Amino acid sequence: MVGRVELRRMDEAGLGELLAVAVGDAAPEEVMPPVAGPPGWTPEREEAFRAWHRARRAGLAGPLRESTYAITHDGEIVGAARLAVRGSGEALETGMWLARSHRGHGIGTAALRLLLDEAGRAGARVVVADTTAHNAAALAALRSNGATLTPSEDTADVHAELVPRERPSPAPPTANP
Repeated sequence: MVGRVELRRMDEAGLGELLAVAVGDAAPEEVMPPVAGPPGWTPEREEAFRAWHRARRAGLAGPLRESTYAITHDGEIVGAARLAVRGSGEALETGMWLARSHRGHGIGTAALRLLLDEAGRAGARVVVADTTAHNAAALAALRSNGATLTPSEDTADVHAELVPRERPSPAPPTANP
């Protein structure tokens, strides 16, 4: 069993914990947009990581129309997820990353399920995600959540479309598969 998985809206305390997880158990290119400079976690990359998440605190209704969440497993932050408005707002894009030591345990599948709940509450009609054909874990999580997968004819990219779920309760998002 995967244990208890939750999504928490990103706040300053969670951001500090998330950065520590990223630095300790992920490469910068796995968890954030590129930043110029030498490879690895530099002070500049750490600040860019913080700034990227802080800029999204206003959520889907904010100027960037994007929201980030800490993914927790049994109360411990193990990664991050996001939802971003695309087009008119009926479509949301999602993405996530998990610390290396927490991959392959079903946490991503459970977190995606929670993101679909969030998307449903936000009124989205579709959730989209992009990955690569060699990312077996992402493809498995997408398939487990009912994604329609469309491989690119020209690249190793795979586009996924999912139907958001709606939950009647406004309770905080959790999953305990």
